Amino acid sequence: MTENVKLSPAEIAQLRPDTRLVQGGILRSPFGETAEALYLTQGYVYDTAEQAEARFKGDDPGFIYTRYSNPTAAMFETRLALLEGAEVARATASGMAAVTAALLCQLKAGDHVVAARALFGSCRYVVEELLPRFGIASTLVDGTDFAAWKAAVRPETRVFFLESPTNPTLELVDIAAVAEISKAAGACLIVDNVFATPMLQSPLALGADVVVYSATKHIDGQGRCLAGVVLCSEKFLTDHLQTFLRQTGPSVSPFNAWVMLKGLETLPLRVERAQASAGTLADRLAALPGVSKVIYPWRADHPQHALARRQMRGGGTLVTFEVAGGKAGAFRFLNELKVVRISNNLGDAKSLITHPATTTHQRFTPEARAEMGISDGMVRLSVGLEHVDDLTDDVVRALKAV
Repeated sequence: MTENVKLSPAEIAQLRPDTRLVQGGILRSPFGETAEALYLTQGYVYDTAEQAEARFKGDDPGFIYTRYSNPTAAMFETRLALLEGAEVARATASGMAAVTAALLCQLKAGDHVVAARALFGSCRYVVEELLPRFGIASTLVDGTDFAAWKAAVRPETRVFFLESPTNPTLELVDIAAVAEISKAAGACLIVDNVFATPMLQSPLALGADVVVYSATKHIDGQGRCLAGVVLCSEKFLTDHLQTFLRQTGPSVSPFNAWVMLKGLETLPLRVERAQASAGTLADRLAALPGVSKVIYPWRADHPQHALARRQMRGGGTLVTFEVAGGKAGAFRFLNELKVVRISNNLGDAKSLITHPATTTHQRFTPEARAEMGISDGMVRLSVGLEHVDDLTDDVVRALKAV
């Protein structure tokens, strides 16, 4: 295989993001295929026993086993690293595999994690319930309270973990400010950047050490496959992540990696279109009867609007709002929608809506949900690629049932 023979990696890195997402990381076989090849293989053969030995010792950089690495996965990883501005990336089987690997690969019994309390339900599970099983303590804090981050630090604190914007309340955490606190504490800052996407926010540039994604969301963005990604430095990969991934095996399927690789080519177009519709829809929702609150980072009434404008390059593709009548009102509204479909997924070409209190965050007590700002009337709308007027008509009609 040969890399892109016209453009060197250094030249590709200087191209604009949209171009990097088409040209980056290409490995072509001697056949000279236009589309990236899908290498559905478990293992690889060696010319000699000496070559096999060199591969396993790390003296020969070739492939060994698809649980360790794969040419198709490598193209996806390289392309996303170019977009994110990361030294390296490693793909996993799902977003939660990426989150769990980024945490566990560097932690041991006796260590301590500080995390923002506003997290996706599965992420809260890992922090609150899984890590303590291995003797790793955790503290949850209000992500917007810098004093709380500082007060939570212990001598054994090793990791800070947050997502911004948060799921589902679209609360923002000042990544640069938390990064300063984490560095002073000697901790590694992991940022889940799913809601912002790599198109709209760059946590590494803001001081984060590691960025994680559920590539299932916007990166695929068409409801097809699962995948996750961890982006980090070469040192973090060598010291922590690579051995963990190699020995525990949360590897991405080559087919899924190929789907994600092709998804990256259209990511800027899809995010731009969905974001434009989300902004329009947020403004229209705010004027509708039956809607008591609209949350969208690019709106002037968002509590952290100034931070959003400073930290992000756009408001994103998700709109959260509260429907009158609590759970019953929200259910009546959801059940009347026809264009927008009920689903717990997001970042899709199709518009999807979720009732967090009974799905993604149902395992929490009412008190815990209230602490996170999740009410029974709250719904999370992931705006897709449909015409915004059709989405508006659908929402307006459904709200009449509230």
